[in-house]
Amino acid sequence: MPGERAVAAARAALGVRFRLHGRSIEGLAEGLDCIGLAALALRAEGFEGTVPSGYALRSGDAGRVGAAIEALGLVPAAEPRPGDLLLFKAGPGQLHFAIQAEAGVIHADAMLRRVVERPGLPWPVIGRWRLARGD
Repeated sequence: MPGERAVAAARAALGVRFRLHGRSIEGLAEGLDCIGLAALALRAEGFEGTVPSGYALRSGDAGRVGAAIEALGLVPAAEPRPGDLLLFKAGPGQLHFAIQAEAGVIHADAMLRRVVERPGLPWPVIGRWRLARGD
């Protein structure tokens, strides 16, 4: 089923420490941030694009972020599905990515300092995307 590999990859990272600009996809030893976790999950689904780096922790331009996601080949999704990439408004000027799970989200939590799974949608969803592949 589409999205299963993304959720499985994100779950395999549960407990990995949070690190801003964390991209240690192969070993996970150095840690992940929300974009690193998103890249890990999307690569499990076949994504081959390059993820951004060098961004600020607070960069609240959701339109610019959405355009960048779509430029990578992801398409907006109306109906929720496990494996979707979610963009949240986590606070003033703060955007945050997570992977949709069956009953919640998997994300790199800066406050808890690790990748966690939590029930429900913890913040307002301002975007939802998935890989374009006709399913």
